Amino acid sequence: MYRLLLVDDEAIIIRGIRSFVDFDALSISEVYEASNGEAALALFKEHEPDLILADINMPKMNGLDFSIAVKEIKPDTKIALITGYDYFDYALTALKAGVDDYVLKPVSKTDIQQTLQKLIAKRQQDDKHLAVTKIVEDLTKKVDTVDDIGYQEKIQKEIDDHMNDVDFSLTYLAKQLSLSTSYLSNLFKRLYGQTFQEYMLTKRLERAKILLLSTNMKVYEIASAVGFDDPNYLSSSFKKKYKMSPNQFRDKVKE
Repeated sequence: MYRLLLVDDEAIIIRGIRSFVDFDALSISEVYEASNGEAALALFKEHEPDLILADINMPKMNGLDFSIAVKEIKPDTKIALITGYDYFDYALTALKAGVDDYVLKPVSKTDIQQTLQKLIAKRQQDDKHLAVTKIVEDLTKKVDTVDDIGYQEKIQKEIDDHMNDVDFSLTYLAKQLSLSTSYLSNLFKRLYGQTFQEYMLTKRLERAKILLLSTNMKVYEIASAVGFDDPNYLSSSFKKKYKMSPNQFRDKVKE
């Protein structure tokens, strides 16, 4: 069961979320409320909720500063910010600071439901990683095996350094880590819960979304910037995941 903190200076927004979200279906057992960042931070310190949904534009302490403070206290807390297009630059800064997702106003029942589902999925993924970590740690106490967690840090660094490199592949990564491709493939799936190709595609599409919203770059330019060698593959993958083309996504947000 999860605990959720709602933060918004507009009481009608919080009432709306309470009325149309099926918290039981999401395994959310407790919901706390705050009308500004300072009050929210005090509530967080007291209850340490697992999930946070907060407006970015709030009195006393804005959503960005609040999120940064929360992540410093409990980095595994999952946070989504509600933002208007006027504040989207703040949302981009928030993502770099560790915020997990954002929702653009005006929000709908579907937006909130899907955002909470994504936060919960990320939390579950973290829990899975922790479970894997414990298993690996238990194994290393009994036999002299490879330190998977150390490899995970190295893997993540290589991924972050080569996200826009179209030639970055599992084979290249295996060579950098002095591992066989087959061993790395199994290790990656054990650590991340999905294949290398699935993980890279998801991360690159998420970056493409940010560039579509925050720049005027053409689709082929975005494709190159996020590691796709074929703009058509970016478009087809984007449409498959988000049910609309990149340009349709950009136009919808502008509307």
